[in-house]
Amino acid sequence: MANILITGASDGLGRALARELAAGGHHLVVHGRDAVRLAGIARETGAVALRADLSSLDEVRALAVQAAEDASGIDVLVNNAGVGFGAPGAGRELSRDGYELRLAVNYLAPYVLTRLLLPALRRSGSARIVNVASAGQRPVDLDDLMMEQEYAGVEAYRRSKLALIAHTFDLADELAGSGVTANCLHPASLMPTTMVRESRYRTIDTLEQGLHATLRLIADPDLNGVTGEYFNGTHPARALDQAYDPAFRARLRERTEALLLAWHSP
Repeated sequence: MANILITGASDGLGRALARELAAGGHHLVVHGRDAVRLAGIARETGAVALRADLSSLDEVRALAVQAAEDASGIDVLVNNAGVGFGAPGAGRELSRDGYELRLAVNYLAPYVLTRLLLPALRRSGSARIVNVASAGQRPVDLDDLMMEQEYAGVEAYRRSKLALIAHTFDLADELAGSGVTANCLHPASLMPTTMVRESRYRTIDTLEQGLHATLRLIADPDLNGVTGEYFNGTHPARALDQAYDPAFRARLRERTEALLLAWHSP
């Protein structure tokens, strides 16, 4: 049975994943921000619970340290936690580190967490990184990563998911031949989750559809060795063209590392 870390496991898709994987006998480490909900899913699944606010990169780093200590290796990292569109008309929000909130939680947090957990993933010998992205993607403006101009929550969300997809492709290239694969997916459209209800969008797909698609990337043996792919549900698909552009990905990586250097600086 696999050692699996799921972020955002106290609600929605993450909670459904934890329940299903625990029923399959896997050893789980579950992350959440809400301590009460997190304790509930941990009791229900027998998982190790690690609380962290992913809008704080210091807490992301602490989460990585704790997760790595819990297991000799991590077989699957599921970067599922995220911030949605926000309530209609809501203004621009910042993370605890002063970054635009959606970029911080949906992109910077999984970027940092994955980088810090790479040693534990490599120790597994055959590990998977699964990034929960979205079919809702928009080109990233590298000159306005913080969206200080013409802000909209929907646009910020979609840009952050495009950045996450581009990062997934970068990871796949970097980790080629290591035994660690990296893939991303749009699990389903507007599932009945807290973030969708907050946005006041009408639901389209069921939680079960998203659960099935994500479980496939986590555990399907037919996907052994498959890496650098984007899936729409259970089907291979193509993300926005920008995510495949090596020049864009290199610049995004440079800008990301510059942001993280600023975070590390006193």
